[in-house]
Amino acid sequence: MATLDAPRSLQDLKELLKNDNKVKVAGIDVDGVLRGKFMSKEKFISAATESDGFGFCSVIFGWDIHDQLYSRELLVSNRNNGYRDLLARVDLTTYRRIPWEFNVPFFLVSFFDPVTKEPLSVCPRGTLAKVMADADQNGWQCMAGAEYEYFQFKETAQSIADKKFMDPIPLTPGMHGYSLLRTQLNQGYFHDLFNESVNFGVNIEGHRVFETALAYTSALRMADNAILFKYVAKSVGMKWGVLPSFMAKPWGNLPGCSGHTHVSLRSKDGKNVFAIDESEMKTGRLEAAYEDTKYISKLAEQFLAGLLDGLTDIVPMLVPTINGYKRLVGGESFWAPNAVTYGYDSRAASIRIISPPSVPAAATRFEIRVPGADMNPYFAISAIFLLGLRGIAKQTALSIPPISQLGDDRSKTVRLSTSLEDATIKMMSPGSVAREVFGDEFVDHYCGTREHEVKLWNEAVTNWEVERYLELA
Repeated sequence: MATLDAPRSLQDLKELLKNDNKVKVAGIDVDGVLRGKFMSKEKFISAATESDGFGFCSVIFGWDIHDQLYSRELLVSNRNNGYRDLLARVDLTTYRRIPWEFNVPFFLVSFFDPVTKEPLSVCPRGTLAKVMADADQNGWQCMAGAEYEYFQFKETAQSIADKKFMDPIPLTPGMHGYSLLRTQLNQGYFHDLFNESVNFGVNIEGHRVFETALAYTSALRMADNAILFKYVAKSVGMKWGVLPSFMAKPWGNLPGCSGHTHVSLRSKDGKNVFAIDESEMKTGRLEAAYEDTKYISKLAEQFLAGLLDGLTDIVPMLVPTINGYKRLVGGESFWAPNAVTYGYDSRAASIRIISPPSVPAAATRFEIRVPGADMNPYFAISAIFLLGLRGIAKQTALSIPPISQLGDDRSKTVRLSTSLEDATIKMMSPGSVAREVFGDEFVDHYCGTREHEVKLWNEAVTNWEVERYLELA
């Protein structure tokens, strides 16, 4: 879905930029970090109209979130290929202006292999675009929404670094969910965040509990909006001396930060494929596997079954960081489901069914509650749809009952990995569902980047270890 004023032709583009002398562009790396540059207007217009795009150093796929080269050479960018250039192609449908940065024009890019000219296998935007194209073959449009929970600190990048990231000062004291008072203490920041998001083409449904719900839209536009919302929040935060953090679990004794992701499929004529027919609204779908699935379509039930069938094999796509698993370890007590479970309107389940009678049929969808706020939304949304579409293609039936029928004994419930190391091993294993839906090239590269994270973690000596063992061991 294009932004409101996106150019449709070269003439439109030139007209949009007639009073500008530069443009900012950015692509996304595997960690969900925006990597970009300024370009002169002339260079940008030339690059935007060239079929191949322009050169962009591949090292952004050869180093980690802190620009440290990966522990072992990976396929896309390495010493052997000299960290060669990739091709970056401008997506004109992503046109925006950055209102807090002199209204400079901004576009997103996707990355392509410089030899084959094919989409780069690990480009986040390219990965999701391919998933959407596959769904389109069946006449379906992938729809998604995301909700980010995040903490706010009275810090700057410099102040927190000077403190060695210890004892960050919260923006307000205490836990006050849905509080109208707490946001008034910093109302300039919160109003600015909402308004600048809208001005930047990132539509918001609402702010609450330091949580932002992004307006439901097509999946690629949603992933773009999710990444760009973080950019807005951090940029606006700089203006107000606030450091918003999307780290999944900053404190062990408090709930973490989720990245709940909502999904559905829409037909070419705009109908929600997950919705039941009007004739079924009174009784529900008679052939539904369980009471919890009576008000979703058969295709939706198969999509759900596909999600459940492959969930354990794609966890690193939903929870990509070492810290993210600290959130899952807390489990349901911290609102972070950590098992292969589902249920109607259940926030205790990993997959929450949202359907009539609690919402209109047109709003039927699934909420995947496993991801944290540190997710890469392109990869998380891609994984969700790939599993669901696989379920439809295989006409997969639900193999487990809903969480409401499990009772207190959860001993037979399949648990999700509680460490990035274990999750990565499962994703990389021969015959994993991840290899089936993403392909070996993607899995080998992406899991190589996660192995790097695990290696750094295993080598680190934490404050907890020093405090616990230095004196008494």
